[in-house]
Amino acid sequence: MRALGGMAGMALGAVALSTSWSTSATAARPKPTAVTFTEHVAPIVFARCAPCHRPDGPAPFSLLQYDAVRRHATQMVVVTESRYMPPWKPEPGFGSFVGERRLTDGQIAIIKAWVAGGMQEGAPDAAPPVPRWPAGWQLGKPDVVVPLPEYTLRAEGLDVFRNFVVSIPVAATRYVRGLEFHAGSAAIHHANIRVDRTSASRRLDDLDPATGYEGLILNSADYPDGHFLGWTPGQFAPLAPKGLAWRLTAGSDFVVQLHMRPTGKPERIQPQLGLFFTDDAPTQLPAMLRLGRQNIDIPAGQSDTRSTDTYTLPVDVRVEAVQPHSHYRATQVKAWAVLPDGTTRWLIFIPRWDFAWQDVYRVAHPFWLPAGTRLFTEYVFDNSAQNLRNPEVPPTRALWGFKSSDEMGDVWIQVMTRTDADRVRLVAEFRRKATAEDVVGYETRIQMDPDNAVLHDDAAVLYQELGEPGHALRHFAQTARLRPGSAVARFNFGTALEGSGRFTEAAVEYDRAATLDPAYGPAHVNLGNMLLRQGRLADAAHQYREAVRVQPDNADGQNNLGRVLVAEGRQQDAVEHLQEALRLRPTYVEAHFNLAEALARGGDASAAIAQYREAIRLRPGWTPALIALGWVLSSHVDPSVRRPDEALRLTRRAVELSGGTDPGALDVLAAAYAVTNQFGNAITTATLAADLASRSGAPELAREIQNRLALYRAHRPYVDRAR
Repeated sequence: MRALGGMAGMALGAVALSTSWSTSATAARPKPTAVTFTEHVAPIVFARCAPCHRPDGPAPFSLLQYDAVRRHATQMVVVTESRYMPPWKPEPGFGSFVGERRLTDGQIAIIKAWVAGGMQEGAPDAAPPVPRWPAGWQLGKPDVVVPLPEYTLRAEGLDVFRNFVVSIPVAATRYVRGLEFHAGSAAIHHANIRVDRTSASRRLDDLDPATGYEGLILNSADYPDGHFLGWTPGQFAPLAPKGLAWRLTAGSDFVVQLHMRPTGKPERIQPQLGLFFTDDAPTQLPAMLRLGRQNIDIPAGQSDTRSTDTYTLPVDVRVEAVQPHSHYRATQVKAWAVLPDGTTRWLIFIPRWDFAWQDVYRVAHPFWLPAGTRLFTEYVFDNSAQNLRNPEVPPTRALWGFKSSDEMGDVWIQVMTRTDADRVRLVAEFRRKATAEDVVGYETRIQMDPDNAVLHDDAAVLYQELGEPGHALRHFAQTARLRPGSAVARFNFGTALEGSGRFTEAAVEYDRAATLDPAYGPAHVNLGNMLLRQGRLADAAHQYREAVRVQPDNADGQNNLGRVLVAEGRQQDAVEHLQEALRLRPTYVEAHFNLAEALARGGDASAAIAQYREAIRLRPGWTPALIALGWVLSSHVDPSVRRPDEALRLTRRAVELSGGTDPGALDVLAAAYAVTNQFGNAITTATLAADLASRSGAPELAREIQNRLALYRAHRPYVDRAR
């Protein structure tokens, strides 16, 4: 929620306010002034209550007029003394946050004294101006308005959690400096918003006959570029400063999870998202860390179950925001940091957790934590009958899960790093921890719902990311069993078989997928890969052609067909397909490399070198590109193309990355030594390369290296006259 200016942050102090002195000799003491609405209570209510309690606001009644406040005065005393209202959960002294809605002790005392004193209105001219909120969009006119599909919420019953998937109408990458959520209904309690750059969420939505879908938000949907996206009543996110926008790519979908509460009558639900663009690309990206265990298992009746997590920072970070998330059984959440010198720094402490009031807490004064700092989180859960919020009566065992009747205990922490290289390292290292924890959660859900194919698919994808193909195979096999007529299920099963080295069986599954759905391009691509592995070049090319015929925008099909055409010597045809692959996916490293190969074999050395360099820029440690570019720069028939020093640098790097065991890398390094007249090094390196090639079962390569070795012994560099 957003605190307004003016009197909002002022503690008014004593309840009886002395405003004048008598000049009479007998009147030596100040005459107290009664507490009135206009002079004392209205400034508090307008600043702290009215952002929600206003006409068309998210609260159930308005508090902008004296009569309305008087009707709710007794209730206000109760909820302010208990600090239930205004809803601000973080404990003071354990972190300072932007827009704190907490009332001071003095402000609470004023409201209580006003009620006890008869709720006097006071002089009308003493009242502050009634606050006004801008009509329409608070951030101005959006560049794009994205309406969610219409949904009718039932009149009665339990709270509803539902996910809505909506395509984002942008034709190219845009940079978003602001997102404003319009609920349009008091039945919406809060919204979580993520972006899915794949079609996975859309496919899941299509399977549900009603608008939207219930259940899991897929792993493919995430917060973009480390930014929180969401809404709670009264929450207002200002436009991002220059350089801190987030990227929105064409073809993406918003996945909006709405928490809705029936109001006693059917409600038409159709929120809108307003997007505000900028031409300024982000210059620095935040990172998002999520601490929290997914092995939560709370016995029925247990009132003090704890779940803890920890993580050690590999780089310096600046803490920007904190967002705890849990469900109804949580009672307390803590997050803190222990610096390498033993100093403790609190991130947040909420001693009375309330599922109904969750927020993103932006740190008032962002602070740095050095590398080596350990982050800690702790949740306390009460699964007893004494917990009045317990969703199960009588209590039952509670496990981790996405539904509000399950439990969670996460703390999201948004941080900045000193350099982008630090951010990349942090994200990569933390992702493995988070993915391993996600696997624990999915396995928990599968135990409870073993025939849920979506859960098996998600778990398998996570295992593949962790490099555990055996576990991925187990789950994809279950999906294939549950959905034997699904081309996607057969395809996924094939990928797991391929990842496990069972290539013949993988080819069978890819063939089944392509038979079940001839228009499923990925099945043709992967079947082509298996055929290519068997040396069946023509059959592989046929499958790739089928892939691009039925799905012209399949970048993998275009690339792989181009690769086969290069091998067949059809360089011009290959260039066309490879350029199309790059049009579809400009950062496709393998397509840049294959295009370079086609151009080099076609005699366009300059264009080939540019493509090799782009592949290396996109993937700096990729040895095939380092070796190929080093070869051109050291041995090209045209001396003006050669760059001996660069070739030597690239090939040394390739040998280093391969651990000195790749005969191809050593062969190119020897050629680079020779062209720089270091023939002694060239002879030593080529001798080692030939020996490795011979021992690794590559006799043809060994013979070629021996021929080059003879040149080096004659103090002559090798020139590749084939290109």
